[in-house]
Amino acid sequence: MITTILIGLKRLKNRFIAIGLMVFLSSVIATVAQAGVVSSGNKLAHDAKKQIGVTVGYDPAYRQLDFPRGDVPQHIGVCTDVVIRAYRLQNIDLQQLVNHDMKNNWSAYPKIWGLSGTDSNIDHRRVPNLEVFFAHRGQSLSLTDKSSFKVGDIVTWRLPNGNLPHIGIVSDKKTMNGTPLIIHNIGRGTQENDILFAYPISGHFRY
Repeated sequence: MITTILIGLKRLKNRFIAIGLMVFLSSVIATVAQAGVVSSGNKLAHDAKKQIGVTVGYDPAYRQLDFPRGDVPQHIGVCTDVVIRAYRLQNIDLQQLVNHDMKNNWSAYPKIWGLSGTDSNIDHRRVPNLEVFFAHRGQSLSLTDKSSFKVGDIVTWRLPNGNLPHIGIVSDKKTMNGTPLIIHNIGRGTQENDILFAYPISGHFRY
């Protein structure tokens, strides 16, 4: 009788130990996962900065690109190329991903350009298309809460001159008042500037 009770208590003790280990491991995994998100954002910003001094011009001309992983010459590009090139250094090819998503969700994408089908040369290089993609595949976040803009987030704007769309990546650097800088190409090549709230924000995404 006593032996049976002792065996039962031992099993119960082992069960509680196992549960405790599971809770502990879950906490560790969650912490590591959160750290992974942070380091991924820092890496994206770091990879975007590699374009500073390399991409020194702005050229919106339509070009035939390889597919997948097609690109224009590194010394030129548009605002979207900053984002595309940074993600490619993480083996994320927005050209291929946007093309696939557009084929599967054609009705969700804007028809501003009168296309009747996808075009792998240009679709991923258009800000409105990237806004739809990031909204589908990532998180859509606050447009006004400064503290919500984290390193590696994607931000889109509408520029006052013709309501032109623009896109950039949140940097790890901030101004004296805590506003994150943005890595982007607005016409003079890839730069890191204080423009987060300089123009009306149309999208804030974490992917």
